[in-house]
Parts: sequence; C-alpha cells; structure tokens
Amino acid sequence: MNQLIENINKRRTFAIIAHPDAGKTTLTEKLLLFGGAIQLAGAVKARGNQRRATSDWMKVERERGISVSSSVMTFTYKDKIFNLLDTPGHQDFSEDTYRVLTAVDSAVMVLDGAQGIETQTKKLFEVCRLRDMPIATFINKMDRESKDPFDLIDEIEQTLQIDVCPVSWPIGMGNRFLGCYDLIQDQLILINKVDKNKKPEIIDTLKGLDDPDLEKKIPLEALTELREQIEMVRGLCKPFEKKAYLEGNLTPIYFGSAINTFGVQELLNGLSEITPSPRVQPSLERDVVPEEDKVSGFIFKIQANMDPKHRDRIAFMRLCSGHFKRGMKLKQIRTEKNITLHNAILFLAQDRELAEEAFAGDIIGLPNHGNLHIGDSITEGENLNFTGLPSFAPEFLQKVRPEDPMLTKHLGKALQQLAEEGAVSTFKRHLGGDWIVGVIGQLQFEVLADRIRTEYEVPVIFENSNLVTARWVICDDMNILNNFLKKNSDATCDDHKENPVFLARNNWHLDHTIEEWPEIKFLKVKEQGN
Repeated sequence: MNQLIENINKRRTFAIIAHPDAGKTTLTEKLLLFGGAIQLAGAVKARGNQRRATSDWMKVERERGISVSSSVMTFTYKDKIFNLLDTPGHQDFSEDTYRVLTAVDSAVMVLDGAQGIETQTKKLFEVCRLRDMPIATFINKMDRESKDPFDLIDEIEQTLQIDVCPVSWPIGMGNRFLGCYDLIQDQLILINKVDKNKKPEIIDTLKGLDDPDLEKKIPLEALTELREQIEMVRGLCKPFEKKAYLEGNLTPIYFGSAINTFGVQELLNGLSEITPSPRVQPSLERDVVPEEDKVSGFIFKIQANMDPKHRDRIAFMRLCSGHFKRGMKLKQIRTEKNITLHNAILFLAQDRELAEEAFAGDIIGLPNHGNLHIGDSITEGENLNFTGLPSFAPEFLQKVRPEDPMLTKHLGKALQQLAEEGAVSTFKRHLGGDWIVGVIGQLQFEVLADRIRTEYEVPVIFENSNLVTARWVICDDMNILNNFLKKNSDATCDDHKENPVFLARNNWHLDHTIEEWPEIKFLKVKEQGN
C-alpha cells in the first residue's frame, strides 16, 4: 500500500491553456526537452524544413499550424512523473479543451506578453475556476516588445479576480531582454543568446540584489530599474502561499521566452514543487480517492486515426484510483461488459509504448473499435459513474453529403466515428434521413471536410441547413416524448448514440416549442456518459 501511495504522489497531471499564438505549443516542446523526452525541439530545425511541433501530430494541424486536438505527453523531471495535456488554443475546438480540463489536476496559463489576457484565455480560466483548479501563469515572448510587467500583473488580478505572486521578474524586454530575477531563490538568471537551440545555461547566479558583482553582469541602468521594481513587487504583491494556490485563489507568475528556452526550467522547477498530486474525483455514487486499491477511471477523449496505417481509435482514460497492471480485467459500467486490457498504451505525443503498469493520475490509451464512448466509466467492478464531462449543443449546423452518392454508407461510418471521438455532433433526421453536422465553431467544418477526405477517402459537400441550434430532448413520461417526436418528425433526429434531438429553424421556433411542451426538457449541455 505504501508503494501505491508513493507512486501516486509522484504523479503530476496538468494542462496548458492559452489563446491561439500565445506560444503554447513551443512551451510544451521546451518542457519535453527539459524532461528528456525529446532531444531537439521540433520548431527549431533548418529553415524551409521546419518540422511541426511534437504535440501537433495530426495532418491537418501540421498543414494549418494550429492545434485542433489535445495530445498527451508523459515525461519525468526530478523525481516527478508529469502527464502533460496539450489543448487546442483555437476557440472553435474549445469543447475538446473543456473535456481535457476534467482529466487534469492543475493548469498552466500561457499569456503573450504583448497581448495580455485574450478572450479564449479568459473562457478557459473560467472553466478551471469552476473546478477550483490551481493555475500557474507563464508570461511568454518577453524577448519581444511587451506590455509593462506591472500592467500585466494588474490585468491578471483585475480581469480574472485572482491574487498574483510573481516568482520571477523580467530584466528589460524585446532587444533589451537580459533575463529574469528569481524572487524565490533570490538569484539572477541571464539569458544565453548564443544558441537558443540548446538547453540554456544559467550564465551566472549571484545571491541578493545588493551583491556588488551584479554591476559587472548587467548594465547599471538596468540594475537600478530592477532593484526599484523588485522593491515595488515585494511591497505590492502577496507572498506565495501554497494553500491559496491549491485552492485556485492565487497564481504564481513566471516570465520568460519559450522560443529562446528561457524561463522554462524555472517554471518546471516550480511545477515540480507546487502542483498537486492526483485529486479526489467526483462520481454520482461517491467521491473516489486516488489511493484506493481498486482501479477506476473515465474516458475523456477518443481519437481516431492517430496512426493512419492502422485505422486505429484510441480512447484516452484518466486513472482516478488504484494501480493498473497490463492484462487486467475491468468493467465498462455503461454496457456492464468486462474488457481485458492487454494493449493499453502510454504516450509521448505520436510515440507510444505498452503500459505495463500505471497509477492514479496517469493517462492511458485504450485501443478500441467503437465500443468505448466519451464519458464511459471503467472500474474493477464497482458501479461508479464519474461526472463533469460536458457535451455542448452545437452553434453551427450544416447538411453534409458525399460527392459520390455511392459513398453514402462510408460517410455514415465516418460521421459515427468522428462523433464518438467528440470532434463533431452528428444527427440523422427522422424524416428523409439527411445527415446534419453540428459544430461549436465554423473552422471545424473545414477541418472535418479535410479529415473525412484524407482519413476516410470520402470527398464531401457541406450545405446550408437553415437550422440555428439543436437541443437534446428528455422526458420522464415516454408516451409524451414519443408523441412529441411523432408530431415534430420534420424537426427531430437522433444523435450518434440514438438520443432524440430537436432541431430549431430559428429562436422563435425553439421558444415556441418549449412553451408548447412544458413536460419536456430541452438540454443545451449534456453529461457525456448519457
């Protein structure tokens, strides 16, 4: 039992959240570099042959240069085992990010020093706050002209209503960026501008701001400004309190430049010291404690075609409790079937290895053929249903058909798989049998068309559907529900799990129908397991 607790206490499972272009993928790579998981950062290869970042493995991501699905990467640093979940920054793929945030215990928020807090960052922060999640902040791109650091910390404090505690402080910015002062260790860390491709060296570390040797290391003007600023920071900001951080009320702030690999090691050192080990997970029946003997977990993501050669589908499972061993027999609660897990895998982005064992907090991949769904609970036998995995009503709806009518069946199969993956909502109309595709953001239609064509070899055409939204319909009385579906057969359909759905032509249509059928609930957000 002690060994179980020891292994679980080593785990640190966190996500990186950011607005697009804040430098999230670059930071992810540099963290992997320090964790020894990769030898060379993907974005710093020879010009003209820039390999896409390690975490952006999907073809459409490499072509567009955006992260549209969440990758999982496991690496070791100091004596901790980190499970890092990279998330899509683009708001059109926010549903995937919301689900990923249910599978982590803390988050790192990346801000562009020139932009400060942007829309998507604020939305994702709010999701973390709903879960009382501890958040550390990395202010990136200090090697470029940025906002004043005091304005940045004030913006974080005011906009997000959270206490701030700078852990490091920048010395200059843009071309004048010399490095940072570490407020915790009370030392100076200067940037190595000679070769940013290699792990940076701390050129010099001197104790205390009053050290006379400091004048030999940085220009007097920069040193005078630094001394004044540090005095102000210590006077204005709260000291770091681990309890306040763990409760989600205070964020430690690190300044750096991910592209120059500067400030990354300080962030990683901080994460290894302050981030929480696996937390208690809520289920309908009871709270599940990580140190319990019996294995339990939930599926928060399904990814099709990670390896196009094998047409595979991987279900990502967050282990909530216990010690998983290869070959274990576990129960899928929704179907009440037992599954034997001989080939579960651990990840380094697109690289993978068989998981001989794993512990609470780890993310393992389960190869499957459509039998596992997002929101499924998996246990060693106990009936537990983990909660909190949302599914959102789509905001954009279009009809989809194959260019070649002979491929209609193939299209149906592709849409079913993509819906199970959580990439899209798919609806089959009760009348006429048209396929309707629903998404959170317009960009998803382009990505979907690209994926259906390349992964399933079905070129498709998207067409306007004259629909504005969808709502899942439920009712305690099945007779009323069946009557509703019969009378509204032109506006109803089934989703990929055969749940009935109402499709509204406009807001009046939705409001009027809700008024007419008071016994029926029209759901905008639905738990994934249902």
